[in-house]
Amino acid sequence: MSQSFEKVRALTGMKDILPHESAAWEELEALVREWLASYGYRNMRTPVLEHTRLFARGIGEVTDIVEKEMYSFRDSLNDEQLTMRPEFTAGMVRATIEHNLLYDRPQRVYCMGPVFRHERPQRGRYRQFHQIDVEALGFAGPDVDAELILMLARLWKRLGLRDIRLELNSLGQADERAAHRQALIGHLEKHIDVLDDEARRRMHSNPLRVLDTKNPAMQDMANQAPRLFDFLGPESRAHFEGVCARLRDAGIEYRLNPRLVRGLDYYNLTVFEWVTDRLGAQGTVCGGGRYDGLLELLGGRPAPAVGFAIGMERLLDLWQQSGAASGKPECDVYVVHQGDAAQRRAALLAEELRDAGHRVLVHAGSSGFKSQFKRADASAAAVALIIGPDELAAGQASVKWLRQAEDDTRAQQEVVALDAIAETLKTRM
Repeated sequence: MSQSFEKVRALTGMKDILPHESAAWEELEALVREWLASYGYRNMRTPVLEHTRLFARGIGEVTDIVEKEMYSFRDSLNDEQLTMRPEFTAGMVRATIEHNLLYDRPQRVYCMGPVFRHERPQRGRYRQFHQIDVEALGFAGPDVDAELILMLARLWKRLGLRDIRLELNSLGQADERAAHRQALIGHLEKHIDVLDDEARRRMHSNPLRVLDTKNPAMQDMANQAPRLFDFLGPESRAHFEGVCARLRDAGIEYRLNPRLVRGLDYYNLTVFEWVTDRLGAQGTVCGGGRYDGLLELLGGRPAPAVGFAIGMERLLDLWQQSGAASGKPECDVYVVHQGDAAQRRAALLAEELRDAGHRVLVHAGSSGFKSQFKRADASAAAVALIIGPDELAAGQASVKWLRQAEDDTRAQQEVVALDAIAETLKTRM
């Protein structure tokens, strides 16, 4: 007696993207690549696995990501501590340093793909999820900060997204943050009785993150805390005003949010988020900012940098809510046939049509016309080609238009010579 095998399911928070869903993903990815190319950004592909110390140093050892969320393990073969990437920026900067990409010119680069964090799955957030990560490396001025924000405004418009807002802040430079940090710790110590356990744990290691609390009991304390913006010097203020002026020039609305700090240690100066109310509690669609110290921190020569990351699951959700996501049909042309000789001719015809640029499905196996037409309709093809014994003997095929517009008065079905089908489709599709 054979032993039954327990069904294996996907891990919690790891979601399959099935064929009927992936068409929208591919369409979105194509739009994103076209949008990035229009601004001169080129693709970079970094490994999924990196040394754990890259993220501990680059992201910060006392961040939530490093402390709680990374998928890390020891590689027994090489006795190395490795981590599945929880974000793209550290790996992209590592690659930039390793391959000396900033030797002769700044770089505009992007990555798209999966990242991994062990957090509670919720709408638009999984343990394996996907990001679009865009980095401008070697650019110091506020003009590039503003360009990134303008890029994003263009993407939202291209995708037909509404109800998405820009929030903006400046984190200043290291010495300014240090002075604010001391004032903030003093403020937290005065209000220690209202701090929850998580805030008390972070009070000295990462006090800025305490202000990002969602705890209602701590909101008054957070609102009364010293503002980092008040500690900024003239150069930091000038950089921030340069960003804001360019946004005003372009008619981009924004809200100053002095509690916007981002979750990673490497940010300085400009930070921003695009947020929405359409995704429940987790409303951040895109976040980014400047991180001028990261290249030096990871062993490279000092160089400025700025970038952002977009959660693709959330972006896809918003796009589908907007009604602008169309999704491609399974094929353009579905070939219906009857009999062995017709099936063989259908296969050759399909190759000819693919040469002409059409996406073609030939019905596999033998079945009746009714079931074949049902399958053709389910494929969302624009046209069905029918080859039976009579059509084959006459050197013809019947062309049936499945998605004809209401105002199209031409025949819904016509008979066309086999050697003229490619031209007929070219003129009608």
